[in-house]
Amino acid sequence: MSNDRRLSAPGQLQTGDDFATSGIVTAELPDVPLAEFARAHGLRVAAERPQVVRYLKHLWLRRHFIMAFATARNIALYTEARLGQLWQVLTPLLNAGVYFLVFGVLLHVSRGIPDYLGFLVTGVFVFNFTSRAFIASSTVVTESLPLIRALRFPRAALPLAYVMIEFEQMLLSMAVLAVILVCTGEPITWYWLLAIPVLLLQTIFCVGVGLASARLGANVNDYSQLLPFLMRTWMYLSGVLYNISTLDIGPRYVAILQINPAAIYITLMREALMASQRQSQPGAQPYNALKCATWKHFKAAPYLDWSAYCRPITDPNHYWFYAIAWALLAIVLGFFFFWRAEAQYGRG
Repeated sequence: MSNDRRLSAPGQLQTGDDFATSGIVTAELPDVPLAEFARAHGLRVAAERPQVVRYLKHLWLRRHFIMAFATARNIALYTEARLGQLWQVLTPLLNAGVYFLVFGVLLHVSRGIPDYLGFLVTGVFVFNFTSRAFIASSTVVTESLPLIRALRFPRAALPLAYVMIEFEQMLLSMAVLAVILVCTGEPITWYWLLAIPVLLLQTIFCVGVGLASARLGANVNDYSQLLPFLMRTWMYLSGVLYNISTLDIGPRYVAILQINPAAIYITLMREALMASQRQSQPGAQPYNALKCATWKHFKAAPYLDWSAYCRPITDPNHYWFYAIAWALLAIVLGFFFFWRAEAQYGRG
């Protein structure tokens, strides 16, 4: 016992003890300032923010990794579930089924909307893509801290990869959506090809908001907790469950809701895939006060298509310009917002 106490007692270094310094190698500092020494030898700060052009170039060089990462993550996402990848489709379908039961059957929100099931499923699938891009990107930095601290790469590759995960799931959902629309009686026409540019514009928008969401999630701890409530509110304001033009809240507020980005992409997708929506949208036919009033009063068969005789509050011919503008605005602002904090991710 006495030996244990002696060995565990604090020790001290003695003057002249060769053992204390024999294993230590010290490097002599250069005579010139360290900043000049670093420049002369091509050294740079490991966490510095690169210039925009060089950053984009490095991001482009990692495009194959981004897509491979998204595909692998998608495959692994439901490997432990018995139904596997089917949950990618079952989740939005179940959501659409619940909404149809509550809002279509019980609350009769479907009044005045032809083919409400196709209308609802299209809205749920399209909005789900935007919502999941927001939510998934909000935690990508905090969940990837070991990777960020271990490797040097453009951090924007992470939120971009997570948006690509949602994009691949959206492609599968689109195939299911096409089957549902055909089963509800929607014809297959050349207008369906317009779904491609709509989806591409929405993807660009989602990349931009995903980058912004990733930075906010990295800097604000409560952001990812608050985001699902914000997304649910946004869904109720974007015409996923109802036709915005039927709201009696004043033309100004209806116009604001109609041109919000989520509503724009949903509307364009519905008009591309659903003939019933193209034929019944306000402004599709010359204005007829009697038929418009009849539709507003009954909002039921055989007057469902008579909404086309009402005046549109916002010009449907401008929806594509709004979609392009939202996509460009989101990708530019989102990229620069994320890039400016490049040197901060993973620190602290």
